[in-house]
Amino acid sequence: MGGAVVDDMPPGVKAPDGGWGWAVLVGCFVITGFSYAFPKAVSVFFKELIREFDVGYSDTAWISSILLAMLYGTGPLCSVLVNKFGCRPVMMVGGLFASLGMILASFATSIIHIYFCTGVITGLGLALNFQPSLIMLNRYFSEKRPLANGLAAAGSPVALCCLSPLGQILQYHYGWRGGFLILGGMLLNCCACGALMRPLLIPKRPQELDKSTPRAAEKKPQPKKKLLDFSVFKDRGFVIYTIAASIMVLGLFVPPVFVVNYAKGLGYEDTKSALLLTILGFVDMFARPASGLIAGMKVVRPRSVYLFCFAIIFNGCTDIIGSQAKDYGGLVVFCIFFGMSYGMVGALQFEVLMALVGTEKFSSAIGLVLLMEAMAVLVGPPGAGLLLDATHQYMYVFLLAGCEVTLSAVVITLGNFLCIKRKRPDLEDKLEMAVTAAEKEGLNCGAEGEDDNEGEKDPKGKENGNIGAVNAEEMMIVEEMGKEGRKEE
Repeated sequence: MGGAVVDDMPPGVKAPDGGWGWAVLVGCFVITGFSYAFPKAVSVFFKELIREFDVGYSDTAWISSILLAMLYGTGPLCSVLVNKFGCRPVMMVGGLFASLGMILASFATSIIHIYFCTGVITGLGLALNFQPSLIMLNRYFSEKRPLANGLAAAGSPVALCCLSPLGQILQYHYGWRGGFLILGGMLLNCCACGALMRPLLIPKRPQELDKSTPRAAEKKPQPKKKLLDFSVFKDRGFVIYTIAASIMVLGLFVPPVFVVNYAKGLGYEDTKSALLLTILGFVDMFARPASGLIAGMKVVRPRSVYLFCFAIIFNGCTDIIGSQAKDYGGLVVFCIFFGMSYGMVGALQFEVLMALVGTEKFSSAIGLVLLMEAMAVLVGPPGAGLLLDATHQYMYVFLLAGCEVTLSAVVITLGNFLCIKRKRPDLEDKLEMAVTAAEKEGLNCGAEGEDDNEGEKDPKGKENGNIGAVNAEEMMIVEEMGKEGRKEE
């Protein structure tokens, strides 16, 4: 009632920045938690799997690796499915896949069976939930998007703090098979989160406007949406971001994997060593929403890419300095600062990507970025493991990770300064903060009928949810930006 249901933010639909968007944010929070924490939580069952199937630790570690590879590597497939079917059906099917994989794995008779069920099927299901949830979050939030991204990203440390102890309890009471079965049932919550992703509604127009706009709508039919838009590679900002992000993930995930063993190597007991991850996760939990709040400030938001660069450099320097830790106190300090920088990177990485490519191309852009990062994710931790085997010193592992992360910050900073020309004056930057790509298109369409409906419009330009108090010069700039956008497409 009141409009057609859509899923790709057609012209004239403004991001509500609230309302049902908060329910979408809750769903995205849960999905992000499952997606990032589940590959780590499954590692709780590795010892039992080693005994059950008589395999080595490296064999069981492939379960988490395959999960992460599916989460990142299926990005383009997720983009195609979202552009064709919409976010909600893709997420609900993904929830069924995620649950089915764990349930089937509980009946496994070999480690290969678990690779396929837990790694491939569950990994694909989580991927089909993770990417669409970010896309819907981008559609529901515009001005409050940095805060929304920060809150959604906080799902990762919260879920990690909950799922790891839960996995240990399930293993103790029900064994790994019962634990897998219960976790499979929990993953059905992804379907409930998918059901929250309600498509945006086209606002109902007054009858007098409905009669005056059909001709303009007939003259300009909407172009067919591309299933995977490779035109994002024409944007130098996107290319630089993709290269920098791929370098960054080579070292970004290494410290959380090795910090517990680092403490054990210094002679500390298992329980005390495992506490380091809890400290890291607790700090990370608060760092992500705080980073979102800072990134959403009017002064900071137009320069969010520089805040992202600072977060990456902060993370890389933390790794380099932390490599010199000689006792438990030093590792605690490292985990505190790493949790802060890691949370900043996690909260800002997709916010910067959204700002670079815009709402319309984000579904394709995130899929392509995740595919590039998947290659680095597969190489990073194993490469660090090879270095550890060769040197038997965790110091070199952390130094390598820090250098890789810092290099990515140098790439994105220099690329932003040297390779990207500023095409917009300050006025256009202000308009970009308030006007989404869909609104620009809507303003362009409305400009054609401006002469006919001039007397009916509000003098300040407040009509049908469009931006108010837009003067003639600003309107001309918006029209030119819209035309350039259509030419590029």
